[in-house]
Amino acid sequence: MAAYKSDFLNVLSERGYIHQCTNMEALDKRAASETLTAYIGFDATATSLHAGSLIQIMMLYWFQQTGHRPIALMGGGTTKVGDPTGKDAQRKLLTDDDINRNLEGIKSSFAPFLQFGDGEADALMVNNDDWLSELKYIDFLRDYGVHFTINRMLTFDSVKLRLERESPMTFLEFNYMLMQAYDYLELNRRYGCVLQMGGSDQWGNIVNGVELCRRVAAANGKAEDHAEVFGLTTPLLTTASGKKMGKTEGGAVWLNADQLSPYDYWQYWRNTEDADVGRMLRLFTVLPLDEVARLEALEGAEINDAKKILATEVTAMLHGRSSAEDAADTARRTFEEGSTAGSLPAFDISAAELADGLPIYTPFRETGLIASNGEGRRHIKAGALKVNGSAVTEERALTPDDVVDGVIKISIGKKKHALVRVAS
Repeated sequence: MAAYKSDFLNVLSERGYIHQCTNMEALDKRAASETLTAYIGFDATATSLHAGSLIQIMMLYWFQQTGHRPIALMGGGTTKVGDPTGKDAQRKLLTDDDINRNLEGIKSSFAPFLQFGDGEADALMVNNDDWLSELKYIDFLRDYGVHFTINRMLTFDSVKLRLERESPMTFLEFNYMLMQAYDYLELNRRYGCVLQMGGSDQWGNIVNGVELCRRVAAANGKAEDHAEVFGLTTPLLTTASGKKMGKTEGGAVWLNADQLSPYDYWQYWRNTEDADVGRMLRLFTVLPLDEVARLEALEGAEINDAKKILATEVTAMLHGRSSAEDAADTARRTFEEGSTAGSLPAFDISAAELADGLPIYTPFRETGLIASNGEGRRHIKAGALKVNGSAVTEERALTPDDVVDGVIKISIGKKKHALVRVAS
């Protein structure tokens, strides 16, 4: 593993955040000798960020913890266009009221992770609508469009994939990469920002911004005085089974408590796949790396102890230690005490029987949570029928993959619960 001069890159390297960098040696040298400013952009497409954004928030967290100033860039302007990266169709255009409402909700997602203020390393929250809405389009194209070639833009994955799939890309969306590059230029001018970070799918957009800063400086005859700017990306984050991070069968794993309770958030992390425990501990907790190594080395049933620690630590960072411990205690009482003390209605089945698949409505009927299969279907349609806290979106069988500590928790809404107890 590479050893860096700067605390920032050492932490990111040791914990597995680094995928690509435009000039690692130069960035390391500057990060070791001065206070830098970096940003990550977040578009305002919903009233909360979800767990898929957590890796970016943690990068800003570690940037600040190692003595630097992070900027959380709110995409009030770019959200009006829609990022085409990874999309097969144009994203729904939101109104100004929609975007402003979403921005207010998203702001609370950052408060547990970043210290905002006026100090040298205090975080800033900036809205790119402050400058994008003021652009005179013809002037913008004359001043900055000349630094982009259609040939190069057509090679970026966000464009190429849409063309290969014969999915239309509007000219509005095609402009997104120019606007994101211009964000970097504005942040460099206004705040001395010299680093943009993001996921690996943003590499093309980030490189555009790096190059625009360099070309504008050269065009203005100031290249020799212009400090180099950098881009840094994280690896594409999927689970060991290939699922997208931050998504469940019931939808997004929201960060705001009014959209997903601390208990359900805790449960999402408790259900981490065995092969992912070590990686998730490194990326999403601040536990010392020697403790992470100890936990990921656990085998058999003991790996569940590591998952509970992961869930509690991740939940504590977002919702506070008290809420995390309450969630862990609720889970313990529901799954461990409930499975033996009979405090909840229960349906018993053997592991061998479950291996063949258990029709999902059977335990719901037998424990009295529903009266009929038809009622179960209505609850699925309403998003109220849940397995282990996650909404079921279509009829399916319960399988051994659903078993947690010897039981499967089944629910209707937030108040009606039962257990499927699995005997070995």
